[in-house]
Amino acid sequence: MVEHSEGGSPGPRLGLALRRRDLVGLVGLLVVLGVVLALVVRGGAAIKGPGGVSTAQGSRYDGLALTSSKAAPALALDNYLGTPVNIASYRGKAVLVTFLYTHCPDVCPLITSHLHTALLEMPAAERSKLAIIAVSVDPRGDTPSTVAAFLAAHEMTGRMQYLIGSAPVLRAVWTAWGIASSAQAAAGDPDVVAHSALIYGITAHGRITVIYPSNFTPREIVHDAGILAVS
Repeated sequence: MVEHSEGGSPGPRLGLALRRRDLVGLVGLLVVLGVVLALVVRGGAAIKGPGGVSTAQGSRYDGLALTSSKAAPALALDNYLGTPVNIASYRGKAVLVTFLYTHCPDVCPLITSHLHTALLEMPAAERSKLAIIAVSVDPRGDTPSTVAAFLAAHEMTGRMQYLIGSAPVLRAVWTAWGIASSAQAAAGDPDVVAHSALIYGITAHGRITVIYPSNFTPREIVHDAGILAVS
């Protein structure tokens, strides 16, 4: 589920391509994390995962539930303000972890916009039990100033942690979380980054339980956040 973020209008066919790539790519991505999963299709038959394992129908999540949850990998980096952030400090809350870069022209702004909408649609009590963490996939382009501008533009300042770091430090995080990221000289733009575009839904006990592909809806987050916070 690697998205090639390129300049220009994505056009009406992009959404369909994302859906097809996401549903197929999620299986391979989670295998990297050592998770045997199947994706839940609401109202339909269960989908076979690696080894023939299937999900039970009727998942309580609106996102794509895993057959077996997995402890979230370690994640301890500085945010764009230089403040240390450790995912372990959010135990007791639902946590959403995604991977972005600030000059992405399409997928990353869409993910961030939908997360913002989800926060606005949640009751204040549920918002207080949810943490959102974005990790950079572009150590060269994501600087304190570009991150500050990105968060301000999407009204996510103070609402989403945005973690940055050097290439070696971030690469270790990408590997641990099963994320692909590489610069692509596409469309004449050397700054384009191809990366895995998804959101991990993590329970209050620190377990990855649900996945949201890049074409998720805010309502899925609104529905699932409260469940993750008490799981």
